Amino acid sequence: MSGHSSAPPVLAVPGSNPRLYNHDLAPVAPAGRTWGIFSIFAMWMSDVHSVGGYTFAASLFFLGLTGWEVLLAMVVGITAVYFLMNLIGRPSLKYGTPFPVVARMSFGVMGANIAAGLRGIVGIVWYGVQTYFASKAVQALVLAFYPSAEALTHSNYIGLSALGWFSFLFMWVFQLLIFLNGMETIRKFIDFCGPVVYIVMFALAIWILAQTGTSSLSLRLSPRAEGSAIGHMANAAMLIVAYFAALLLNFGDFSRFARNERAMKVGNFLGLPVNFIVFAIITVIVTAGTVKVFGEAIMDPVAIVERIGNPWVVALGSITFIVATMGINIVANFVSPAYDISNLYPEKIDFRLGGLITSILSVLVCPWIFVSSPQAITIFVSIFGAALGPMFGIMVADYYLVKHQQIILEDLYTMSPEGSLHFEGGWNRSALIALAVAGFISISLSLFGAYGVVPNIGDWGWLIGATLGAALYTALMRREAPSLSRSGGAVA
Repeated sequence: MSGHSSAPPVLAVPGSNPRLYNHDLAPVAPAGRTWGIFSIFAMWMSDVHSVGGYTFAASLFFLGLTGWEVLLAMVVGITAVYFLMNLIGRPSLKYGTPFPVVARMSFGVMGANIAAGLRGIVGIVWYGVQTYFASKAVQALVLAFYPSAEALTHSNYIGLSALGWFSFLFMWVFQLLIFLNGMETIRKFIDFCGPVVYIVMFALAIWILAQTGTSSLSLRLSPRAEGSAIGHMANAAMLIVAYFAALLLNFGDFSRFARNERAMKVGNFLGLPVNFIVFAIITVIVTAGTVKVFGEAIMDPVAIVERIGNPWVVALGSITFIVATMGINIVANFVSPAYDISNLYPEKIDFRLGGLITSILSVLVCPWIFVSSPQAITIFVSIFGAALGPMFGIMVADYYLVKHQQIILEDLYTMSPEGSLHFEGGWNRSALIALAVAGFISISLSLFGAYGVVPNIGDWGWLIGATLGAALYTALMRREAPSLSRSGGAVA
């Protein structure tokens, strides 16, 4: 059990098995549900407002679409994400449990380790990548005020210069000191992180508009590809959904702390459609405007503020993007692996130790080498996006179509064969078969399409996987007729 002072109060579960229960995996008590509308809203701002998020949004211009077409595709995609987040967040909101525990509902009390492990791998890799992105802003900040430090950029140690290593390790330690203080400290930090990046982004947009006017919105930064604009816009919308694929599994890690369903839904609405659209408009203005101002499309906002040339502007921009990247690392890449690793061995690993392990592993993946290969990133995103889709489909189909939103809370923490979630030795064979088949099909289509073996399904791998996973799981479970009641149990 975590004894950290900032740990939220939780509910004791009678008869819980130590292999399945610790303080961080236990249901959050009503007194621990402190996240109101603003906290959920700020969480999404932290997720969206990052160098990676900006670069991703800017990259949509190179699909051969105009600024207005990109913006419309973003609106469609993020609206779909909003409704999907509400679906996946409701079980955790109702029972106060994190993603690895919710996964036990469909995969079984032991089978959930597979779902948690896959999600954890994605989080660890991207935690390292985002830390590296933030370290580039640290390096820009150092060079702006100490130009002589440029001499430290000529060395190479396992892919990074001496200044690069200093910047990366600085960010690594700084994040860790904040993250290990627990979820309440994390909540307060992202309440700050989310809004602060708007200061620089609005300033950049105003500066660009002053230079170019609104004409840049009609620019197309790459030639129109073959096919209809509607088709390319649909692909862009699915890219938005795929971008949120990881959080479409573990949003429950945050919704479990929401005060009520209204706080979750309104916070989601403000943080996803509203906030994302505002951020998209700024991204469209700034990215398109850089073509006229600098003669090329610049997708890295840190590079834009560097081009302005004023060291104080560079300082403000760099610090802001450092904070913003820390925000997304909390939301998307730290909390989930910390819970996922804790779920593997609850008796010995709590949230803080799981977070420390996440941080260490994120260095071992050498993210600076990983991001230097666009092909490696594409393959990684394709494989894990296509694998996470089936898990989402299985979990949503199980909760809404199979179990009809009724779970025995105690059964999430028991190894008793009488438990309704014990299945076969703790493993739900139907969920594993559906995951394997749907994952194999969606991953194969993504990879074969990328290499031209079959028609490229683009970024529809997540949707195909989610749909197949849900359909296969529902069909297989109809043969099982799982029991929702047992002696001494009460459906919550």
